[in-house]
Amino acid sequence: MRILGADLEPLQAYKLLTGVVVPRPIAWVTSRSPEGVLNLAPFSTFTYVSTKPPMVGFNVGRRAGHRKDTANNILANGEFVVHVVDETLLAAMHESSEEHPPEVSEAELLGLEWTASERISVPRLVSPRVAMECRLHQAIPFGDTGAEFLVGEVLVFHVQDRFIADGKIDSAALNPVCRLAGPRYATLGPVKTLRSVAQTPQKSIKAREEESR
Repeated sequence: MRILGADLEPLQAYKLLTGVVVPRPIAWVTSRSPEGVLNLAPFSTFTYVSTKPPMVGFNVGRRAGHRKDTANNILANGEFVVHVVDETLLAAMHESSEEHPPEVSEAELLGLEWTASERISVPRLVSPRVAMECRLHQAIPFGDTGAEFLVGEVLVFHVQDRFIADGKIDSAALNPVCRLAGPRYATLGPVKTLRSVAQTPQKSIKAREEESR
């Protein structure tokens, strides 16, 4: 099948892209409204965009042409926290995607515990194994639907001790939940380790793959 991108309506493109771009790391984001309400919402993908300073970014679309609470809050006060979701938090994360009025705190509604952040005014959740306190660096609009890519500088990484050693995250132990198309999720599954190409430049890719089995 051959599909021209220019012929697709936004929903059609969304269905294709969310099935192709998988797995996607979930950004579970807390933000605070100007009235002080702690908002909590999941976004189906985020990525890092810089290492000096460390920065992460995630995309926020619009609902019925209007900015979502998360975007409004972040653009208002320039702060947010990105949490990594593991399987123990899957149900709560999924439920937090339900739409509520701006005056409703999803974190409070779900009975989730939060604590004060160190460098920003937006609280972070206690349970997630990784949380990143972020200060807004840039909001970049893309496309015709009003979607914005929000980039934040990570001021503080909060990582539970058992998931980090020598500055490296044990991804298998962290076992983050990823997003697939629709209301479907997955975990890492089997993790394969291949030898560094630089260590064995004389061997073919096929030979290196066979050695790693």
